[in-house]
Amino acid sequence: MKNPRLKQQIEFIVEIDRLKRIFRQNVVIGTEEQENDAEHSWHLAVMAVLLTEYSAEALNTLRVLKMLLVHDLVEIYAGDTFCYDEKGNLDKLEREQKAADKLFNLLPSDQAQEIMDLWQEFEAVETPEARYAASLDRLQPLLLNYNTFGHTWQKPGITSQNVWKRNQLLKEPVPELWELVQEIIEDSIEKGYLKRF
Repeated sequence: MKNPRLKQQIEFIVEIDRLKRIFRQNVVIGTEEQENDAEHSWHLAVMAVLLTEYSAEALNTLRVLKMLLVHDLVEIYAGDTFCYDEKGNLDKLEREQKAADKLFNLLPSDQAQEIMDLWQEFEAVETPEARYAASLDRLQPLLLNYNTFGHTWQKPGITSQNVWKRNQLLKEPVPELWELVQEIIEDSIEKGYLKRF
């Protein structure tokens, strides 16, 4: 390939195909197949477009979409850390930072920096875009669990208290979606999908 920039970009594009092989704890609705990270990222991007009107803050939607499309790329090397795995979450950031350095630097330096900035912004959850993106990242698995009879919530040690705590983030950035979360959690408890504790 004559163009070295294009060569780096294509190498990165080929490498991130591995995201399709990183499996999450949730299953795809109507199946017993685990959702992969690429499916998760696509689902979040669609949600971001459809639910923007519920954001309490003005948003740069393109920035949100970019953030959602890259936020889990680090899991290609760091693996998916289950959100309720206390031990696994202790060194998650360190593992993911190493993965980000390795993966993003496959790109030309300007694009590597842009992707790194987007990933770090998402992780920091401080900007309106990051708060919105992170809220959707909490809501999507909640919707999957609700529609798979609490599949992931059946794992040992997961209770309604864990799920409430995980989804508290939605309160301020997307208050109407927070109301939906409350309804889903309460109904899940009533239906026996989730243990009340």
